[in-house]
Order: sequence, then structure tokens, then C-alpha cells
Amino acid sequence: MPSHILIVDDEKSICQSLKGILGDEGYEVSTVLDGAAALAAVEEDAPDLVLLDIWMPGLDGLEVLERLKTRHPALPVIMISGHGNVETAVKATRLGAFDFIEKPLDMDKILLAVRNGLELSRLAEENLLLKAKAEPPRLTGMSPAMEELRQAIARVAASDSWVLITGENGTGKELVAAAIHRQSPRAGGPFVDVNCAAIPEELIESELFGHEKGAFTGAAAKKRGKFDLADRGTLFLDEIADMSLKTQAKILRILQEQRFERVGGTKTISVNVRVLAATNKDLTAEIAAGRFREDLYYRLAVIPIQVPPLRQRAQDIPALVREFLDGHAARGLNEPKRLSPETLEILQAQPWPGNVRELKNLVERLVILSPQQVITPQDLPTSLRPAAPTPGGLPQALDHPGFKEAKAAFERMYLEKRLEENGGNVSQTAEAIGLERSHLHKKLKLLGIKTSERNGDGGVPG
Repeated sequence: MPSHILIVDDEKSICQSLKGILGDEGYEVSTVLDGAAALAAVEEDAPDLVLLDIWMPGLDGLEVLERLKTRHPALPVIMISGHGNVETAVKATRLGAFDFIEKPLDMDKILLAVRNGLELSRLAEENLLLKAKAEPPRLTGMSPAMEELRQAIARVAASDSWVLITGENGTGKELVAAAIHRQSPRAGGPFVDVNCAAIPEELIESELFGHEKGAFTGAAAKKRGKFDLADRGTLFLDEIADMSLKTQAKILRILQEQRFERVGGTKTISVNVRVLAATNKDLTAEIAAGRFREDLYYRLAVIPIQVPPLRQRAQDIPALVREFLDGHAARGLNEPKRLSPETLEILQAQPWPGNVRELKNLVERLVILSPQQVITPQDLPTSLRPAAPTPGGLPQALDHPGFKEAKAAFERMYLEKRLEENGGNVSQTAEAIGLERSHLHKKLKLLGIKTSERNGDGGVPG
């Protein structure tokens, strides 16, 4: 069966051109002219890949991308734009775009990106099947922040108290919940997780409490809810702050009584459930804004646990990368690969707003798309690579739009000048600027600065 590609662009000529070329390659292609139609088309006839224009009337491409990734995180989306810039490309990538291609469109690039996107989607589906059989995911890293987190998990796991897990998106809150369950007396019972943000408001009561046959249109049979399924085990309510106030009120009553009725039913069902909840939002601010019930907050937050963001435990990045690479190698999906020390150093310097999830997605992309066994800085996305040398000194460094690029440009200019003043001698330069010699060597290597020395005290190590 041919892969289905959805093209979203307000220019009919581009839609028709892409449709003809992709159709000739054997793909099934459909087109829409605006963002709202794109969202409807994805829900009606799930495509395998989306080509999405950024600048459109109404919903722009970035808004559509964000909504698509919330509902369909595994769907590969390639952004296309006639007014692209680095900032827009970086934002699209962080929202989950697979690739970013500027107009006028290079059809060879389009075809390559489509093939790579579909291949990534196919591998993701295979990974889901393999992960179901794999060992449960674990908390990786030996940083002080992770050691403190493990100790907190061990302390709360032995009790039956309810836990509120907070942290930014992608930090691994679900892993913390699973670890608490595995170390608890309820480990032999079910662990049922509910992503409150992914369930439509009109269906969340049915998901949580179940429903009787005929309770509403489409309820063709009786269904057990998540509370029922988690009896004598643990129920994990992820993104708890995304529930409506109405549903929060019902949840509070059930948490207090451990009893409920299915939607459309009259029979009272009693359960014995330990509840773990998680959110990436500041619940005190949500309470102040009237979006979260204060009584529910105090019921859930018997024991609070904060999961640290990746930027606060950058020393764990090499271990995380190694785990992700080993996972790919063990599944036999790609040739074993590794990251060069320079690449790891660059990754450790990133802020990682998407945290461990963002890092994992990047490693998966590098493994699939990098042709060599050793992944170098040149294989990284443009937004992560060190800035190229900028001649002319500080004024040119200030021309860089981003702080990181400007900083790298200035450091390169500064070190090249100091090396020149010291005749290229690394040791003398290190002493003159107050750096350890080994640290200066690493910095020179990272910035791509070569010296004329080959050996001796100031020489470049082989």
C-alpha cells in the first residue's frame, strides 16, 4: 500500500506541482489550502507524512505543527517556507518538525526528506513493538540531582501515600511514576497511566470511570475505566492540570471515597488505588488563575517530587547518549555508531528546553541520517553547530543573532589573536590568559582552531 502524503499550502500551484512529482514517485497524495483544513484532514484520513507551509492565512504552519504534534506525536512533518530564517527553523524543530526546506523548492531535497521522514516513521512503529518486549525504562545518570531523585523515590515508594510529580516537559515524569510503582508493595498489581492532555474533554469521564452500553452515541458495549483497571495497583494521572474544573471535581470525590459509577450507570464500584499525578505546570499559579482546584491540589500533593531538567544535570548527557545508541544497536535497526568527544561537548553545552525527550529524538535522528559511524559536529543540525570563523573581530561577532553563536565567534577571534601574540605556543598562551593548558586544547579543538606546533611542551597532542 503506497504511503499517503498530505500537502498543506495556500498556493494552489505549489500543491499541484508537489502532488504531480510525489504522485509520479508512487505516493498517494492529497492537498489542502489552509491550516484548519489540514487539522481536519489528518483526523479524517491519517496521512503517513505532512508537507506543511509556514506562512498561511488563519492558522499559520507553526500553530498547525504544534497541534498536530500534540495529537499525533509520531507523525513526521516537513516544514516549507518562502520566508525562512534561523529562528523560525529552530522553533519548528523544537516543536517537532522533521525537516525544514526553503522555497523555491528543490525537488531532490523534497524527495530525500520525504523518504527519510517515512523511513523514520516506519522505524518508530517497529520500535513500539520492540519496546513492549524490552526491559522497563530506567532513570539514567549519576549526577547529584539524579542521586537525590532516586533517594526520594525509594523513600516514597514504600508508603501508600499519593505523590505529585512536577517537572518540565520531557524530563521523564512518567519514568519516576513507574519507578515508584515498581519499588512499592503494589508492584504485583497493575500500573495504569492516563495522559489527561491527550483525551478529548467529552471522553475523559468515560476513559477514567468507564461507561455502560448505550450511555452515549458510539457506546456500543460496556467499558471498564482506568480507575477500575488500576484496582489494587497504581493509577498515574499525567498532565493532571489539563483536566477541566468539572472533571477535577469528580476526580476529587472519587479520590476521597474510592468509589464511582460508570457513565450511564447506577452501580457503585469500589476500588483500592494509589494515585500518582504529574504536571509540567505551576499548580499554585493555576490555582490563583482559577484553573485548578485548591482542594484537589492538597489531596494529590501529599508528597511532592520535582524532576530536574536536563540542563541541571548536563554531566548525565554522555550516559544518556550511550544508552540511546546502545538501544539502537541492540535492536539491530542501524549500524552501531558513537558520538565524537567534540559532539558530546557541544551537546552538554545546550539548554535543552525539551529535556531528555529532545535529546533522545536528536540522537535517533543522527543515528538514522548520519552516514559515518562516528557522529561529528558537522552532522548536528545547523542550530547546534559551532559558528564558523568570523574575520574582522568583535563587530562581526556582534552581527550573530544568537548569544551562543556570537560568544563562539568572539572566543575564536580572541584565541587566534592571543596565539599569534605568543608565536602559536599553546602553553604560553594558556598561561597568559589564565587557562589550564588542557582546557585550552579542548577549547581550540572545539572551535576548530589549528596551531603550527606539532610537539614539545606547547605542541598539539596527537
